[in-house]
Amino acid sequence: MLLAVLLWTICAFAQTPAAYIQRNTPTEVRVLKAKEDSLKTLAKSLLSDTLTAKRMRADSLFIRTLVRALQVKNSFYYPFSKVQGIGKVYAPDSTFRIITWNLYINDYYSRQRGAIQFKTADGSLKLVPLRDFSEFSENPLDSVRGKDNWIGAVYYNMVKTEYKGKPYYTLFGFDEHSVRSNRKWIEVLTFNERNQPQFGGPFFSFEQDTGKPRPTQFRYYIEYKKEASTIVNFVPDENMILFDHLISETDEPDNPYTYIPDGDYEGFKWQDGKWVHVDKVFNFKIDMKNVDPYLGNPPVGDPILDKEGNRDEKKLMEKSDKNKGKKKEDEE
Repeated sequence: MLLAVLLWTICAFAQTPAAYIQRNTPTEVRVLKAKEDSLKTLAKSLLSDTLTAKRMRADSLFIRTLVRALQVKNSFYYPFSKVQGIGKVYAPDSTFRIITWNLYINDYYSRQRGAIQFKTADGSLKLVPLRDFSEFSENPLDSVRGKDNWIGAVYYNMVKTEYKGKPYYTLFGFDEHSVRSNRKWIEVLTFNERNQPQFGGPFFSFEQDTGKPRPTQFRYYIEYKKEASTIVNFVPDENMILFDHLISETDEPDNPYTYIPDGDYEGFKWQDGKWVHVDKVFNFKIDMKNVDPYLGNPPVGDPILDKEGNRDEKKLMEKSDKNKGKKKEDEE
């Protein structure tokens, strides 16, 4: 199952403060290790079992076992690093973490699960479960969401920004959207006066785009061909979000499942409390050395489009053939 392999890779980069486990007492560590062993087995089953019924049963048992594990005092400081394929992303200021995973039902339907665990002064559990409402959302880009109508994703990174003294947490997540395409989401998380999560807001601006700018969006995603490999992440040295510019490999712009990277990159820069879109990132001459390993080291050159926006059909065909070859290798 390609999803299980991909999530296994994504969650290898989950943020886990190494010092946290030192906060647990020997008794707490012993109990949590036992819970971790059970969660490890259940996670493997819910991500990779070939039978839908067994994946759903594993998911149900995983939720119950996870809640019991988190009820152990000071569980917030325990990384659960052996539980692979599950997103465990800590806030950069260590005030909370988000635990997320995907339940694959069939080729046409999957759901994300999630919960936010807060750090508490006495080590007790404060947990906010998240309900994936994606299937009931006709337009997920124009609204603030709460815990009960969350746009689900498996988060693999989080960055913190500030504006006028208020913290903003930007999340990066993966979503197996459909049988033909995947999505990667960029989502800004804030907390209201009751410390309840609020996902989204008018944070993604296109006001500096050339030509007619797009309306401001409450969240952002790219959708692309199932077999394609894409970049959506934060480059710390440049204080910028970087993501692939996509193009239809079959000249069908209305069909996102035909989209692949064309060798160029877009981005967002944090300015005045919002992420401002950058049409062409490499006008900024970003040095991609020592970039986070999830991003890899993307090349600057060899784009499919030239400066005038004309397509290089030969390069497009080569990239399409490369993707087909990759798909064949995965199937074998």
